[in-house]
Amino acid sequence: MDLTIGVLGFAAVLVLGILRVPVAVAMAVVGLAGGAALGGLDGILYLSGTLPYDAVSPYGLSVVPLFVMMGVFAGRAGLSRALYDVADLLVGRFRGGLAMATIGASAGFGAICGSSLATCATIGKVALPEMRRHGYPDDLAAGAVAAGGTLGVLIPPSVIIVLYALITEQSIGALFAAALVPGLIATLYYMIAARISARRLPRRRERGGETGERRRGGGLRLLAIADIVVLFGLVIGGIYAGLFSPTEAAAIGAGGAALLAWVRGGLKGGELRGAMVETALTSGMIFLILIGAALFNYFVETSGLPQALVGAIAAAGLGQLEVILLLVAFYLVLGCFMDSMSMVLLTVPAVFPLIQANGIDPIWFGILLVTVVELGLITPPIGMNLFVLKGIDARLDLGVVIRGVLPFIGADVVRVVTLIALPQVVLFLPHLLGF
Repeated sequence: MDLTIGVLGFAAVLVLGILRVPVAVAMAVVGLAGGAALGGLDGILYLSGTLPYDAVSPYGLSVVPLFVMMGVFAGRAGLSRALYDVADLLVGRFRGGLAMATIGASAGFGAICGSSLATCATIGKVALPEMRRHGYPDDLAAGAVAAGGTLGVLIPPSVIIVLYALITEQSIGALFAAALVPGLIATLYYMIAARISARRLPRRRERGGETGERRRGGGLRLLAIADIVVLFGLVIGGIYAGLFSPTEAAAIGAGGAALLAWVRGGLKGGELRGAMVETALTSGMIFLILIGAALFNYFVETSGLPQALVGAIAAAGLGQLEVILLLVAFYLVLGCFMDSMSMVLLTVPAVFPLIQANGIDPIWFGILLVTVVELGLITPPIGMNLFVLKGIDARLDLGVVIRGVLPFIGADVVRVVTLIALPQVVLFLPHLLGF
């Protein structure tokens, strides 16, 4: 009976999510109702007074608003334009160069921002007009921006990686190290997809004839991003080298990004207040989801669903590879209907015991999970990046955007296969650094 209630509760959250009920509300309501059904009203009333505080009070969670603040100030500093110019300098001479530059700039901005939606929106405002000006069709331009935006989820520092680390009690530094090479592979695969998609463009639409113009001032373009490269190296390199903790690194990153925004004139007038309000709103949204997830996870654990899942897999005699493929398929389907953060917070507590029981490396699985979740950001019908693009450019038809991301979805599928076939791509750097 308890297990049946647990399954029904999980299904209820999915249905509420499809109906566009805020996921924090959906998880909290189902968690409270299910907890009352299983443990009695008195127990769930007591937990509703203590569990929300316990869910958001750990010191380790302070890294979340600090990395959010770092990304907000990076956006205010106008780094997207500088990163785009440098990426164009490096790859703009190739066919499809502007689409490739968009992906490169997204990787750079995502490394500072840590948010897919912010990366997509910020780079999109720079890249879409530029690609249109050079005759790129809307599907290719939109696909490059939407796919490039997903790199903010994978390339460290990433808020979703931090949340996975906290839920599963894994090292944030080890996960950041594990994500670095897959992030570079993702960037490369996306660039290849952009290059292949651009084969249909005539030469006159390319910037190959403007090589001299593009190379003039190349040194100044590189100099324009020197400060952000130093900041990224300090934050991530400091964690890898053990110089400071992830929370200290996030504080340094937030302070450094604020300084860059001030020096670059991005905090004039009410911009500082706007940046702080944006940080508070984004962080508040994340913490509300954490509270809802804590209430729902209590209900799921009480129902015995995780243990039943482990037992069912063991009884079926599935091997490690079969379990991995089953989970990948599950997350691919779920990604069509839920946003990435909700997927991680909703499912990882139930799935992680299964990972441990089958001897799957939790660091490797974390990166595979983020990769598959990242795919959900550009998968119809709920792919959030698709709607972000529609929001920043009303002229874009949603069908055109969906058509544009298809080659990049293909690149993601190849990347998932790569990570499953070659797990050392993920694990060699954490092992090298002694994690």
